[in-house]
Amino acid sequence: MPDREPVDREKRTTLRRFAAVGAASPLAAFVGSPDRDSDARGAIAGYLSTTPGAHFSKIRDDLSLGTGETQHHLRRLVEAGAIESHPDGEYRRYFPVGRFSAFERRALGYLRRETPRGMLIALLSEPGTTGSAIAERLDVSTATVSNTAADLEEAGLISRTDGYAVERPETLLTLLVRYADSFGPAAVEIADRADDLLRYDP
Repeated sequence: MPDREPVDREKRTTLRRFAAVGAASPLAAFVGSPDRDSDARGAIAGYLSTTPGAHFSKIRDDLSLGTGETQHHLRRLVEAGAIESHPDGEYRRYFPVGRFSAFERRALGYLRRETPRGMLIALLSEPGTTGSAIAERLDVSTATVSNTAADLEEAGLISRTDGYAVERPETLLTLLVRYADSFGPAAVEIADRADDLLRYDP
């Protein structure tokens, strides 16, 4: 099978890269002695250190792991007390254990979704942005923005009392800055402006 070796090599490179992050994180003690299994667990630990709130499929796909392999190592890490999982609608999201408050976990869950993340970034960038302006910016319908706003309000991330306003903006910005690379270019852009944005009073 001539194509197999490049795929395996790429997978090993990905696992080693994230395993190196895991080795430098507080989760390193839970990984175990060096072997193929610990490489995968170390990669998952490293990945979740930089991408907290990722769901199962994203972890599996980004690390090029098999479904059963991912399930096995996530279960081992949960049993070892290294990571925790929390339901989030149709997803189960994974976090380094004890690092995030319930509010931060909810925030990270929504920041991992494209439209809610875009809406929160828009409101953090320009407080008071209208629903129609957000819809245009994100290239979605105003109904989508309205439905997303209702979800974000229920989660305690925005208020809709007088237009749309982000609740606890400093916390949201801190999460965006800390994990900007895992959220994409718009998050990186707002992270570069965070010092000024942290001073606003919505």
